[in-house]
Amino acid sequence: MDYRDICLIGGDRRISYMAPIFSREGCRVICHGTYGQTSEETSVSLREAMDGAGTIVCGIPFEKDGFLFCEGRTSIPLPEFQRCLRKHQKVFGGILPEAFRRHLEERSIEWYDFMKDEPLTLFNAVATAEGAILEALSHKETLLHQSSSLVLGFGRCGSLIAQRLAGLRASVSVTTADPAELAMAQATGYLTFPLEKLPKNVSRFDYIFNTIPACCLGESCLPQVRQESLIIDLASGAVGVDYELAKTLSLSALFCPGLPGKYAAKSCAERLVKYVLSTLD
Repeated sequence: MDYRDICLIGGDRRISYMAPIFSREGCRVICHGTYGQTSEETSVSLREAMDGAGTIVCGIPFEKDGFLFCEGRTSIPLPEFQRCLRKHQKVFGGILPEAFRRHLEERSIEWYDFMKDEPLTLFNAVATAEGAILEALSHKETLLHQSSSLVLGFGRCGSLIAQRLAGLRASVSVTTADPAELAMAQATGYLTFPLEKLPKNVSRFDYIFNTIPACCLGESCLPQVRQESLIIDLASGAVGVDYELAKTLSLSALFCPGLPGKYAAKSCAERLVKYVLSTLD
């Protein structure tokens, strides 16, 4: 089995950009259901595409609602994908479900989760932070410069968003329930307050960036948000905001998944290819 025979399946623009990069590195590449690929260009079946490959590369996230994530296309059922796998193949993807990882291990199939590699995770956070800034500028006709901006959460993504907002000379505040994160944000020079005080403070902000994977912006907070404010929700699964209530209150709340694939697909593809090749040598 030659691991430099690579099958790219589904994903978003990051996966489609990976094909020519792998080819330049001397790999043999076949694509199935990748972004921008028409049904006519998908000339082989899923099984045929996977049978000839030692390495299978899927998207970030790997799956959504029981289907392989394929942006803009009909998704592939996960059971169908599993049936096409062969012993000793290598499978790559982002946020692999635990049950799927166990399935691969039972069949002696190696797996690599892009989001379990710290350098890749940090690079993804950088791309997400830059994408969040672009979303903010695209959906509100005011400057970030001298705006009052709030970041919920101060992990990888939250800290990078705060840093970039400060670089644009916004007035940046940070809130989190984690005392260590709050102390780090304060030590970095941002205005801070604990998450429990969000309802009393949320009306002060022009831009609100949420990175906390919990509904922090619900019935206790949203009625206090100003009509002209913009909420950018980056939490996985659209859980950070009560969107029904936001709609009722006529608030601008945007769920923004997949920003690295939307705004930095080529840069991300280059980094992902480098990671995959490092495991094949």
